[in-house]
Amino acid sequence: MTAAGRKRRETVRMQAAGLFEQKVKPSEVARQLRVSVKSAYQWHQLWRDGGVLALASRGRSGSRCRLSPRCLEKLAMYLEEGPAAHGWVEDQVWTAARVATLIGRKFHVSYSVSGATRLMHRLGFSPQVPARRVAERDEQAVTAWKEATWAEVKEPGRPAGATSASRTKPGSPAGRPGDAPGDGAATPRR
Repeated sequence: MTAAGRKRRETVRMQAAGLFEQKVKPSEVARQLRVSVKSAYQWHQLWRDGGVLALASRGRSGSRCRLSPRCLEKLAMYLEEGPAAHGWVEDQVWTAARVATLIGRKFHVSYSVSGATRLMHRLGFSPQVPARRVAERDEQAVTAWKEATWAEVKEPGRPAGATSASRTKPGSPAGRPGDAPGDGAATPRR
């Protein structure tokens, strides 16, 4: 939910509290504020138990970030340095698993792969997508390989002739006796 959405929700709950104080029933509150009847009844229960403060926002739901703002800045710096600077030399791709491992090594905090993905998105990174081409890439060697080797390795396409749609049954040979409907008698099964 966006900040504007959270603000609107907070405003609506405060309006509901005002209506509850005027002895308006939850079903009528739901109609007036265009919210679900279930929400209105839940808010009414909270209001009865704790007053207006019980309907006040408690901030974002979910677990809080386990890294301080300073640690988040350091993490962004580490991600900018690239995987090779932190021991992953086989390619220049930050995967969520690598980021979770990096967080554990540098900050001694355990993050799941999905948690590391969310954290990367929050910092403006996306997992498994290189930020730029690898510095070691040799464009001439890539072009030579495409021209010389790829043509040999690539499988030819299917022949243009009549083929069967079934992978297990080959196409029927042309001119086979009994191709016409009613040709040939059915053989009884034994």
